[in-house]
Amino acid sequence: MNQLARHIGLVALILYGVGDILGAGVYGLVGKAAGQMGSMAWMAFLISMVAAGLTGLSYASIGSRYPRAAGTAYVVDQAFRRRFLSYLVGLMALGSGMTSMATATRVFAGYFSALLGGVPTWLIGLGFILALAFIVFWGVREAIWLNSICTLIEVGGLLLVIFVGASFLGSVDYFSAVAPQNPTGELSGALFMSGAVLTFYSFIGFEDMINMAEEVKNPEKNIPRALIGAIVISSVIYILISLIAVSVLDPLTLSTSSQPLVDVVAKASPGFPTGLFSLIAAFAVANTALLNFLMSSRLMYGMSREGMLPKYLDHVHPTRKTPARATLVVMTVLIVLVLAGDISTLARATSVLLLSSFMVVNISLFVLQGRKNETKGRFEVPRFVPLLGAIVCAALLYHSEKSEMVIAGVIVAVIVALYFILKRSGQLGELRED
Repeated sequence: MNQLARHIGLVALILYGVGDILGAGVYGLVGKAAGQMGSMAWMAFLISMVAAGLTGLSYASIGSRYPRAAGTAYVVDQAFRRRFLSYLVGLMALGSGMTSMATATRVFAGYFSALLGGVPTWLIGLGFILALAFIVFWGVREAIWLNSICTLIEVGGLLLVIFVGASFLGSVDYFSAVAPQNPTGELSGALFMSGAVLTFYSFIGFEDMINMAEEVKNPEKNIPRALIGAIVISSVIYILISLIAVSVLDPLTLSTSSQPLVDVVAKASPGFPTGLFSLIAAFAVANTALLNFLMSSRLMYGMSREGMLPKYLDHVHPTRKTPARATLVVMTVLIVLVLAGDISTLARATSVLLLSSFMVVNISLFVLQGRKNETKGRFEVPRFVPLLGAIVCAALLYHSEKSEMVIAGVIVAVIVALYFILKRSGQLGELRED
């Protein structure tokens, strides 16, 4: 039977979300936030939590209404009946996942190349990709167990920072915005917007969870719970970490440090083996690649089944119950991206595309909520939630770097060209209604 196996429970799905949201970025992001907002860095994460939470609630509702792989592309199709728009949203999410995997792979390979005495990074990267592909192919249960271990190690490292620095809490004014980039400490809308733009991307990852819907037990109930739970847990960790960081070190030191949290621990607890955090960061990077591999293969499989990608990819391995062909294609594209060299600029541009897809998905849910006799889920949100979510995404897009917008435009042009090639060759099918 061409069907994925349901092995993911509520706790495992929460750990999937937390691991995907946190990643390794928090180790450097806190310093950048302090550079902009000083001791009020925590406020940037709080604002971002609310902003991301709006879209997160929309995704939770979609996961409850349409618990299927490629759920976001499907909801856009349901709202507008424009195959091109659905395809575009799906490919933008897929592109973001692919570049995130490639970036994480290069970081992981670079770390172990130095550790192993100069073994070529491309060789380590290739071995890492093959290992990931095998895990993802072998079974979602095994992949989720590995993710859970990596996430617990990652969260454990951050809790260690909080524990070590807890005695410093209360030592500074947490409403002071004096910072290297804001020397007067003036509070303004522009300051809060810049902080929100910087930290919003630290919450990206929650959207991947609904692509695992067909392997989740009781998805109509568990996806909303897990998605909201993952955002809340990650938010609490981000805010506590930022409070600890500015309590231990001043904003200037944090903003100029290449490893701010390591420096926080070094000052708060001299003699602590800070090298441990390099190992924890490696687990976080590997986890990011694993989770995006899982998401991308399921999204590709789901889009194929909905007629948005070649039918060849709509295949589940009869024994392993995983999307084997989609996994193979993801592996191939990932190898090409990793061997292509530095793709950091491409990765930043795909974040713009992901933000654009958030906006379209929010609008799609808003449209469906106003339509009579439309499918309802166990978790519904007020209609103003997706509307506000779309407005927030539009505001963040407006404040994005112009260079990233240009590159994003080029990527969209490539996606559009691919769409018409697939359509002309008869590779795109009809929307599945069941």
